Amino acid sequence: MIHLALAFICLCGLASAQPSLRPDGVLRWQIEAPWFGGWSGIEVTGQGTRMTVITDRGHLLEALLRRDRSGVLETVEVQSFRPLTDENGRRLGKKATDAEGLAIAENGHAFVSFEHRHRIMDLDPQTGRTGNRIALPFRNSLGDNSGIEALAIGLDGTLFALTEAAPARGHPFPLYTYTDGQWRVAAHIPQRGPFVPVGADIDALGRFWLLERTVTPIGFRSRVRMFVLDPHAPREYTLMTSIPARYDNLEGISVWSDQDGLMHVTLISDDNFFALQRTQIVEFVVIE
Repeated sequence: MIHLALAFICLCGLASAQPSLRPDGVLRWQIEAPWFGGWSGIEVTGQGTRMTVITDRGHLLEALLRRDRSGVLETVEVQSFRPLTDENGRRLGKKATDAEGLAIAENGHAFVSFEHRHRIMDLDPQTGRTGNRIALPFRNSLGDNSGIEALAIGLDGTLFALTEAAPARGHPFPLYTYTDGQWRVAAHIPQRGPFVPVGADIDALGRFWLLERTVTPIGFRSRVRMFVLDPHAPREYTLMTSIPARYDNLEGISVWSDQDGLMHVTLISDDNFFALQRTQIVEFVVIE
């Protein structure tokens, strides 16, 4: 077990090359359909040309991302939309549909996490079928509406999970990893203010990216942190902290590289199926 919280606190100011995020466009995505909305998890693939997203009402959508010559996202072209089902192809019951976290490995192996009926399942993105439920030994630390929203998969197939519920008295968030059928606490992520985890990803260098959210009287705030999970030289970087209402309810994060090897971050918002909220796809270029 590696306890990194103290190391992060002591070493975060010693990083010699502070990465940053350069804004690269905000697209308001709209489709006039009763099923549209509630996007909670995202994976961008194909060097930024495709995305897979899930909703908290138990649906999965695949789309093409059309960009201009400079790479800025212009339109989303839906390719498929299907319900998540059980392993026998039956649609999930209403109380079992709250999909929140999505993680897809390079080889296509995918996982999805659910709230309320807390669980992590294997996912077949081609059919929407879920199965092979992974037992959660930390279920008692999950609130009814505060489950595993931050889910990611490492380069070696290790699954990473963070709960939305903040530990008491400002204690750090345990970062759970799952490999070879076993869960362990691989690191501790420091709490910084009122933000809680809502999305995660692992980049091509094996670094852990965390999307966090808090709610203020005038709107949502979001934060993106990136962690180097090296027990000998851990690092924590805060790359973006938004002002209230700058973006909507950002819940999903995907880190990907374009054809030139430039790294990008794509975020998507959950509009809660509420007319006054927006579905936004927010993108950044990683500067290092």
